[in-house]
Amino acid sequence: MRAIAVVPTYNERANLAELLEKLQQFSTELHVLIVDDNSPDGTGDLADELSRRNPDRIFVLHREKKDGLGKAYVDGFKEALKGEYDYIVQMDADLSHDPSHLPRFFEKIQNHDLVVGSRYLQGISVVNWDLKRLILSKTATNYVRFVTGMPFTDATSGYACWRREALASVGFEDAFSSGYVFLVEMKYKAYRKGFRVTEVPIIFIERKSGDSKLDWRVFLEAVWRVLKLRFKY
Repeated sequence: MRAIAVVPTYNERANLAELLEKLQQFSTELHVLIVDDNSPDGTGDLADELSRRNPDRIFVLHREKKDGLGKAYVDGFKEALKGEYDYIVQMDADLSHDPSHLPRFFEKIQNHDLVVGSRYLQGISVVNWDLKRLILSKTATNYVRFVTGMPFTDATSGYACWRREALASVGFEDAFSSGYVFLVEMKYKAYRKGFRVTEVPIIFIERKSGDSKLDWRVFLEAVWRVLKLRFKY
């Protein structure tokens, strides 16, 4: 099995080394592509140093500026598909996506095209969230399900594993969403194309270092974009 994790970063210097260490611990053969948006805290420089130490497993893609999570993933997916990988993982760099779940992802992807890590498949599986953050997340998930008709318990999850053929044909380069709605749009495209999509339970752990990039402004912007998504496809 050849797999690579695409990990967008912006100001994640405090978390990056620990993430890569944990990825190595739970998936020794997994390659990692760090997609850095010219982080002012030096994340890109640290990524380069970590890559020099392990050039056969860790790769870095530098982007000129921060212009949305979706665009970072588009560039990262393009780069990943240049390699001979069977599976492509997408995950956050802030340690909220625990690498210990990866064996379960790789088990499920053998018979599916997309495996999504769900925080809500077995109740509410989040750690260190305040009530406001929980309400925001659950409201967003229920809203997406209502508008799109997708049956998934966590359509806004950013932790997923794609079969190469599905990712290559889902049309990620044509995505109109540049922010967090990109995560929803990718699942919706896979769902509408009839790909085999399943969920696995994960425990989401709120970041220990750095600041969350989610707030109510991002949520409100996503409301109309999800509506646009429903009528576009």
